[in-house]
Amino acid sequence: MNVRAQVTNLVPYKPGKPSDEVKKEFGLSEIVKLASNENPFGYSSKIDEWFRENGVNHAIYPDGYASNLRNSLARHYSLKPQQFILGNGSDEVIQIISRSLLEPGKKTVMPVPSFSQYKHNAIIEGAEVVEVPLIDGEHDLQSMAEAIDESTSIVWVCSPNNPTGTYINDAKLRSFFDKVPKDVLIVLDEAYYEYVTADDYYDAISLISEYPNLLVTRTFSKAYGLAGFRVGYGMASEELIQSIEPVRQPFNTNVLGQAAAGIALEDQSFISSCSKSNREGLEQYYQFCKEHGLSYFPSQGNFILIDFKQDGDLLFEQLMKKGFIVRSGQALGYPTALRITIGSKEQNEKIIKVLKEIL
Repeated sequence: MNVRAQVTNLVPYKPGKPSDEVKKEFGLSEIVKLASNENPFGYSSKIDEWFRENGVNHAIYPDGYASNLRNSLARHYSLKPQQFILGNGSDEVIQIISRSLLEPGKKTVMPVPSFSQYKHNAIIEGAEVVEVPLIDGEHDLQSMAEAIDESTSIVWVCSPNNPTGTYINDAKLRSFFDKVPKDVLIVLDEAYYEYVTADDYYDAISLISEYPNLLVTRTFSKAYGLAGFRVGYGMASEELIQSIEPVRQPFNTNVLGQAAAGIALEDQSFISSCSKSNREGLEQYYQFCKEHGLSYFPSQGNFILIDFKQDGDLLFEQLMKKGFIVRSGQALGYPTALRITIGSKEQNEKIIKVLKEIL
């Protein structure tokens, strides 16, 4: 088969080992998974209540436009329903954007290390990828702006950034946006927005009205705890959304996902509670790092990247044998580090105890 050359050289996304597989491999009865930045507190209890009281006909297609969820998002953000595009996770929104704007002869600029799917989708579309290395875990916005030329179609910004957890403050972000040509799409990935507590963080919703070439992506997979339902979304001007909407697959978000996301959006007290617990959990790791002289990036997400000055894969294996699944920094651009999802207070205490033993 004549598979496109750029596809044959790609490596499929490799998710972490399933908990059941790790249990079987190492003869463990309990696994603490802190690898995929999932919410350790699950999701709003109102979702289970809704499913108990409402039946769903699985024999019919979902609403292809996700009208109810669009309307809920519009009310929540004081935008128009037409300013949203829904996806099977924000991963699909990134794919839709890439397919809409990228092709051979076009260029896209992105930070590195950051979310792998920016580059992955650009390569599939045959576009030129320009990666600008982070400086001390943060976007090098000046170099990113300088990398943009007449062939550039998209520039990617991730704040808070995955895997470092660092963010861009309001002044720096606006200064960067002002340097980006109006015909270049700026994608602002805010998958971890709900966890941010920094005082000088920007308001992405107001930026949408100020910058017509800005598209903001968010997800229900992280703070909302709905990773298994696969719902993400993008927000932008009505004109921009309508220009890429034809690329979206019909029925790309399912009945259960649409319902769960709409209910979750209404329970902001749950989100506030998770954000508070996450901040307390980060402090547990900060204290651990200070006690052992370990460097780390202060995080605005629900994870922390810690440099142990040891082989990240080796540490990953040692922790997995003891029932903890994390992410090795080897695949994230930080070979001597681990990225650890912030768990519950008890989960954090357990893994920190094991890390102390290993150190």
